[in-house]
Amino acid sequence: MTERKKSPVFVIGCHRSGTALLYDSLLSAGGFPLYHASPYVHTGLLRMCGDPSIRRNREKMLQLWLRSKAFRRTGLGVEDLRSEILQECKSGGDFLRIVMGELARRAGVQRWAVYDCDNIMYMPVIKQEIPDALFVHVVRDGRDAAVSMNKQHGVPPRLWARERALFAWALLWQWTVRRGRRYGQKFPADYIEVRYEELVGHPEKTLRTLGEFLDHDLDYGRIQRNAIGRVVSPNTVWKEESGAQPFSPVNRWKSKLSPPEIAHLESLIGDGLEEFDYPLATERRRRLEPKLRLMRMLYPPYFGAKLFLQSKTVVGRLAKGTRLELTPV
Repeated sequence: MTERKKSPVFVIGCHRSGTALLYDSLLSAGGFPLYHASPYVHTGLLRMCGDPSIRRNREKMLQLWLRSKAFRRTGLGVEDLRSEILQECKSGGDFLRIVMGELARRAGVQRWAVYDCDNIMYMPVIKQEIPDALFVHVVRDGRDAAVSMNKQHGVPPRLWARERALFAWALLWQWTVRRGRRYGQKFPADYIEVRYEELVGHPEKTLRTLGEFLDHDLDYGRIQRNAIGRVVSPNTVWKEESGAQPFSPVNRWKSKLSPPEIAHLESLIGDGLEEFDYPLATERRRRLEPKLRLMRMLYPPYFGAKLFLQSKTVVGRLAKGTRLELTPV
């Protein structure tokens, strides 16, 4: 086990929850290699290639990696880590240690950080492969997360009509954050939750607490002086608000949703909101209408089945690798 100040950091959370802001805050603080990409190892490469302990899977993994945006952003050469990956990489954790470790070495720093929201689904596996891994779970108000996902993606995860998209995204938020907390409770000393609202509203205090957990100097003044990425430019889907002064991404749901939508949403995920200490706006939860009740019944098993098929069966091998942004063969 390495010293905590050298332990790798995994930034995780539901989509549209501020994970990019937190990751760029870490990079702005210094002490991490400036890597502006998500490697998508457990969430992409392994799904498509299978167990890397098998040589042919390792070779396929390397081939895809060399065609990916994640590789292009490393600044490494095609031959730099080829032999090391082919000889020593037996797991996704090995792959990350080899690649990110080399980036840290070249940057003259002792640790590295990885940003990939969906790593939240693979926390136990990552922890087994990288025992000293630390997890930072960014949690945002599920109403704001659902509104933002609905704005960005529109069409919901399949199963329901477009007009119910908001509620599908809300259920995805609840399913994701609960899974992250449940996994984190298995290794509480190496897991922390950071409220997006506190990161935005009280950044100095929030980063100081996080810095103590990570054993890393997250001086807010230095972060502001060396600000990069989302620390400088908000990662917002509401472009009309990005230049507003002051820019306020918190409690946007209050102005974006109608009173009936708020009531339905809180009836649907109210228990999840309260579980994560987000107070409800409606005094009394309404009885769920039949369609929403059915959604709440069907979507969690659907999300779980989809994850299982993608990560545990050959279905994952059929992925086109869109998120890897592969160059043509």
